[in-house]
Amino acid sequence: MKAILCKEWGPPENLVIENIPSLKIRKGEAVISVMACGVNFPDTLIIQGKYQFKPQLPFSPGGEVAGVIKELDTTVTGMKIGDRVIALTGWGGFAEEVLIPVDRIIPIPKNIDFNTASVFLMTYGTSYHALKHRAKLNSKETLLVLGGSGGIGLAAIEIGKVMGARVIAAASSDEKLTICKEHGADELINYSTQNLRSRISEITDGQGVDVVCDPVGGNLTELALRSTGWKGRFLIIGFASGVIPKIPLNLPLLKGISVIGVFWSDFTRREKEKSTYALRELIALLEQGKFRPLVSAIYPLEQAAQALNDILQRRVKGKIVLIP
Repeated sequence: MKAILCKEWGPPENLVIENIPSLKIRKGEAVISVMACGVNFPDTLIIQGKYQFKPQLPFSPGGEVAGVIKELDTTVTGMKIGDRVIALTGWGGFAEEVLIPVDRIIPIPKNIDFNTASVFLMTYGTSYHALKHRAKLNSKETLLVLGGSGGIGLAAIEIGKVMGARVIAAASSDEKLTICKEHGADELINYSTQNLRSRISEITDGQGVDVVCDPVGGNLTELALRSTGWKGRFLIIGFASGVIPKIPLNLPLLKGISVIGVFWSDFTRREKEKSTYALRELIALLEQGKFRPLVSAIYPLEQAAQALNDILQRRVKGKIVLIP
């Protein structure tokens, strides 16, 4: 089978495509024929050795896939060869096949295509965990989403609206903000042309926001933190800007703000029952049409480096899909 391989830590250009032996199942595992693989920001980090997990070299990046069960441990019940499924792989998805424990496999609803399914789990799972479990977002509260047009951003906007919040989306261009509006944002802020703090104050009548979803980092973090209201919750999700900010700790003190880390992949490992239940809740909402994951580009497997560079250069709206 064909696979994109990381043989040395480095940029996307270092990746190679090779034919490798087909995978063999062990107890409690399945082989999935990959029909589509979502591309995510952690994929750009894991190939550089900068992510929280470091797979043994060589390995294929790719943390979420959609496909068809090709082989299955005969002792497994509740699924069968030929089933359409999605799976959280961590890595290994940039390939024609992936080997995965069956407890990380979820059926795809009949009305959802492979491309949509392949970009759903990581961004919607992260945003749902952040807003429901970590921030405990309430209806009628105000949610600020930084990097609103990215995968995490659009998921947070849609989930925030389902949870009954008033959602402010912030992004770097009017084009990106148009997409945020289409996905449910109530208020928009272009932080390239507008003063983020002034606009937040204007929108909230000086009260500040209740919850901030920050997958961006950089200089936006402190500005958003200063615009958080009394007993607000600030969600640290990632650093797509490439800059991990340092914040004055007097800011959380003065307003009783909770600064909350969101590490979804470890949540799925440490709290399997709770995370599985949450994912099934999300899948049900997807099937009901409550969410509209945006696939803005589709690349063949051979163009994996291009897809990863698009993410690194922040050119992506929504998500990118690789097709083996």
